[in-house]
This record gives sequence, C-alpha cells and structure tokens, in this order.
Amino acid sequence: MVPELNTKERIRQKADELFMKYGIRSVSMDDIANALGMSKKTIYQYFVDKDELVDAVVEADITNMQRDCAGVIADAHDAVQEIFLTIDRVLEQFRNMNPMVIYDLEKFHFRGFQKFMDHKNKFLLQVIRKNMERGLAEGLYREDLNVDVIARFRLESMMLCFNIDLYPPTRYMLADVSKEIIEHYVHGLVSPKGYKLIVKYKEERLKKAKHETLSGKTK
Repeated sequence: MVPELNTKERIRQKADELFMKYGIRSVSMDDIANALGMSKKTIYQYFVDKDELVDAVVEADITNMQRDCAGVIADAHDAVQEIFLTIDRVLEQFRNMNPMVIYDLEKFHFRGFQKFMDHKNKFLLQVIRKNMERGLAEGLYREDLNVDVIARFRLESMMLCFNIDLYPPTRYMLADVSKEIIEHYVHGLVSPKGYKLIVKYKEERLKKAKHETLSGKTK
C-alpha cells in the first residue's frame, strides 16, 4: 500500500497543482483550502503565509527538476539524445503549465524567485555546459563552439517562452514555444555527424506519436 501523504505534503502538492494551472497570484489560500476540503486555519498550522507555501513549492519543484535532469543524462546514449529527452520532459511538464507562474514568482514572491534563479544560474548552466562538452567529445557538436557564450545564450533562451508579451498565452502554447526554441538551439550546435542524429531522433519521435495515436483510436 502507498502510505498516505501527511497533511503538510498534501497542502504543498495541491498548491503546486493549482499554481501551475492558474498562476500563483490567481490562487488564494482559500482556494487551496477549498480544493483540499479543509479549513484555511489548518493550512496556517503548517505554513505561516502564502509566501512560505510558495517557497516550499519552489524547493520541491527544483528538487524534482534536478532529479529529472540527472535521469535524462543517465538515460541518454549521446549528447543529442540528451537534448531530445529533455524536450520530451519539457513537453510533459509544460503542457498544462500557466506561463504566468514565473512572472508571478518574480513580482510577488521574491524569495522563491531567488531560489529558482539560483537553480537556473548555477545548476542548469552547469548541465548545459556539460552537455556541450559531451557533444564535443563525441564529435556531435561543432568544434568551433564557444561553450561559455552559447551556454549562457541557451540559459536565457529557455526563459523566452515565459515572456507573455512576446508569446501571449492566448496565441501560443508554452510547451510548443519551448520545443521550437530548444530544437532551434540544437540545430545550431551540431556537426554533420550530430545532424544525422537529429534526423534519427525526430523520426523516432514521429513513429512513437503515430503509434500512440493509433493505439488510442483502437481502444
């Protein structure tokens, strides 16, 4: 049997779910309490205020993202596949994510935003650098790459999909924008040998998507 989640973890998970769906600012402590079928007073027994709850959500999400990154790196046969596996994870995570989350975090929950920025500027930058170094060692990336410059470019480009002025949610899907940006990035990295793997992994993705579509129709 799966052990029942303790109350504090239930509150954090429900808050995370609602924040990702509606944005942080749009979700009140009353909304979280109602969704859990408990009183707001109960929530305040575990979290002093919304800011502390947001901090807990951010910390847990960062832990999960770092675990996912480690899993992708371990599963990938090469540097190019590592990026395609990352795209798969991003599509899964961003498909139902409200792009306002990062904006709300920056404007209204500075402490949580700083934790996210530390994760981005330290952990993610290191992941990007190591992928580029791996690709160079495997002969899959261009030998003339400036790792420092392009790694920082990639780090900032991943935030573009959250820019609601550039990509308003009424016109663009967060996951689709992120996918296009990552694919554009990897095309700029690869050598001719690496390009062949891009073609290979794209074909594998198409075959998988067709298979899943057909399987869904036959159910």
